[in-house]
Amino acid sequence: VQLQASGGGLVQAGGSLRLSCAASGRFVRTISNNGVGWFRQAPGTEREFVASIGWRGQMTNYADSVKDRFTITRDNAKNTVYLQMNSLKPEDTAVYYCAVSRNSGAASRPDSYASWGQGTLVTVSS
Repeated sequence: VQLQASGGGLVQAGGSLRLSCAASGRFVRTISNNGVGWFRQAPGTEREFVASIGWRGQMTNYADSVKDRFTITRDNAKNTVYLQMNSLKPEDTAVYYCAVSRNSGAASRPDSYASWGQGTLVTVSS
């Protein structure tokens, strides 16, 4: 399965962006049965967990740094997962990646994820 993240850009602090993660390819149906997560990586730092969602969308998991600001949702009919980011801060600046989990839950560990997409850059100016 191929994943394409989009929706990044430049925004002022306090603004909002919505990222999309669209799946395509031969095994695209697997995304509907698996958890999907968002991770981010800022320059000079390790990739960190942001949010994840279980296969039916009823289970979600968030990093403490984004709780109450970010919301992850999914539309299995469109094979797409979204990350709504509100009240953005300069420290949210990073390349954001989506990934499909090896199981159906909302995992937070990178090693729980099997397929990774190319990232989309989010830049938040102060």
